[in-house]
Amino acid sequence: MKKFKPTTPSNRHTAIVTYRGVLTASEPLKALTTGFRRGSGRNAFGRITTRHKGGGHKRSFRQIDFRLDKVGIPAKIETIEYDPNRSGFIGVVCYADGERRYNLLPQTVKVGDTILIAEDAPLKPGNRLVLRKVPVGTFVYNIELQPNGGARIARSAGNYAEVVANNAGQTHLKMPSGEIRKVSENAWASVGAVSNEEYKHRNIGKAGRSRWLGIRPTVRGTAMNPVDHPYGGGEGRQGRGTKRPKTYYGKVTGGRKTRSPKKYSNTLIVARRKNKRAK
Repeated sequence: MKKFKPTTPSNRHTAIVTYRGVLTASEPLKALTTGFRRGSGRNAFGRITTRHKGGGHKRSFRQIDFRLDKVGIPAKIETIEYDPNRSGFIGVVCYADGERRYNLLPQTVKVGDTILIAEDAPLKPGNRLVLRKVPVGTFVYNIELQPNGGARIARSAGNYAEVVANNAGQTHLKMPSGEIRKVSENAWASVGAVSNEEYKHRNIGKAGRSRWLGIRPTVRGTAMNPVDHPYGGGEGRQGRGTKRPKTYYGKVTGGRKTRSPKKYSNTLIVARRKNKRAK
């Protein structure tokens, strides 16, 4: 991490991840890069479904391999790169058959290291195995929910899940949230934790940097007019005026469970995550 001296108001609290000495390439591999238009929080009808998104610097999309289906073919890491579309580092890996793909990289790997996708692969960072072959206590990332369904869990910077048990064809995983969940023992996972673990300690420092990232300002509901928000209006500084908290769209929120009691994965959850506020 790099922290700045308070030479300007915007530098006073800014903290960024230092990439010098870590990244080995300044430009992405063109063959694995495409242009794309961001939806700015809008759905297929053009309606805003996620507020406070829009603008930001132009980006290229890197085609990351999350299926990881090159079983039994060793690959060599050629680069370690920054990806503006995700928090972890990515890298070009070259397989023994000559094909190159972008992979999400774990911590501690470096250029020249070899990774392998196989059921009997050695237990080292970057290698990918089926969960039944992974010992209890191992950290894993890029985890599948269904066998051969592609990586779905633990993909952001510094994240990992811990294997806590193997029982009756199911592997019990402790998720980054603290939830313990059952996943098929035939699902694949990569050994290690996602790179760029210092990402969570960064401090954006100023409003302009948020705009570069495509994050728009968040206005308080009480500062709006009645036509714009359920909390809006009133003479001077007023309370929200409603007994229960509501969203921007008038939906009652706060303290009410939103998870469906009939959700398919309810039977797969061994222990729910602990509420961090309840202390």
